[in-house]
Amino acid sequence: MTQKRILVTGASGCIGHYISEALIQETEHELYLLVRNPKKLQVDTQARPGVTVLQGDMQEIEQFADLLKTIDVAVLTATAWGGEKTFDINVHKTHELLNLLDPDKCEQVIYFSTASVLDRNNQPLKEAGELGTDYIRSKYDCLHKISQLAIAPKVTSVFPTLVLGGDRNKPYSHITSGIPEVTKYINLIRYLKADGSFHFIHGQDIATVIRYLIENPPKKEETRSIVLGEEKLTVNQAIEEVCAYLGKKIYFRIPLSLSLANLIIVLFRIQMAAWDRFSMNYRHFTYQNVVNPASLGLPNYCATMSDILKISGVKPFIK
Repeated sequence: MTQKRILVTGASGCIGHYISEALIQETEHELYLLVRNPKKLQVDTQARPGVTVLQGDMQEIEQFADLLKTIDVAVLTATAWGGEKTFDINVHKTHELLNLLDPDKCEQVIYFSTASVLDRNNQPLKEAGELGTDYIRSKYDCLHKISQLAIAPKVTSVFPTLVLGGDRNKPYSHITSGIPEVTKYINLIRYLKADGSFHFIHGQDIATVIRYLIENPPKKEETRSIVLGEEKLTVNQAIEEVCAYLGKKIYFRIPLSLSLANLIIVLFRIQMAAWDRFSMNYRHFTYQNVVNPASLGLPNYCATMSDILKISGVKPFIK
């Protein structure tokens, strides 16, 4: 196996931790892990030679210009989730980094976007660019501008669906940290029926796919646009699986219609952002040809609701 020089940005984030850990433990590649605060990086960077922690900020990416010219693979997970720096980091500085890579030397860029910018046919969702949060709109803008760059033919864009992950050595994703709280309301939720569907994927499974892509870059005829997710799950299926795991019986179910949801919003004067209201009406955030370790012939770490609950520390019902 040829040794590659790999840059990982956002290495101290949830996804960044899983990718960094997998690359340290399972490969001999020369790694450069970019973090703002090295104290937040909980992976063992001393486990083997060839791992360098770079302390720096995406807003000052030009300081690494000389190194970037030597990079074989760049894995770009760094992102701003909101605030005044969002567009600067997610669009302008990301493009600056891409322009600092050598298109002749760099064999692949794995750019992390979000599935929220795509429609059900894996095409750009215009509402994401118009109504999305700052984070979503910045990812939408960045995606459109990447195609104009010299490095564009080398860019593999990955679109994670709902991301799960986190443990005592890794930061929890927003969704994972809320799962134990949601299960407290299962006695009410089990009697509701809702029209909606989604995909999810665990950070460890994302890392498995990214490692595969590093060793097996897409060929010219293959797509360089990859949605990361397990198979589609309906909201009702998810509720049924959670109830089975917790030993809760479902005696009847009340359809939660859109008109009822709108009535509740009006009665309780709930403030909803434009993207939240769009999402409530869109309901089915599903995609074509989702990729996960199993679809690549590799073992999956977290493929079911039971896996999610177990990993999140929720105790199963035991007869």
